[in-house]
Amino acid sequence: MSHHKHQSKLSSSRVDWSDPHLESLLQKTESWKLDNRGTYSPLEVQIHIGWGAATGKTALLVWERDQVMVLETRFPLTPGEHIRVDCHLGDSVRTVWGMVIEERPGHRTEDRANGVHVNWLHLR
Repeated sequence: MSHHKHQSKLSSSRVDWSDPHLESLLQKTESWKLDNRGTYSPLEVQIHIGWGAATGKTALLVWERDQVMVLETRFPLTPGEHIRVDCHLGDSVRTVWGMVIEERPGHRTEDRANGVHVNWLHLR
């Protein structure tokens, strides 16, 4: 008995994008705004905007995986901007550099009430 899983093969099925059932389903999901923030315990971090920034600003690290970080800020960040993120972990500090890939105002009710901006960073 083999314990190895076989690689799944790509399906050659064609999708009929004009199918009324599919169109109805897609219309129901058009307004969904997914941002992955519910699956990660937020961590307060200090961010430094630009290469030589000495003064930090507070942000919340709300998601991180591989080379991507999602930060909540109370101000917009500029796409293409270089950001240093300092994460305080007890007595030590973890510092990473990233670049803002996307920024948008938060969609959630509490985001709008608090002026939250959601920012995606690609880490170096």
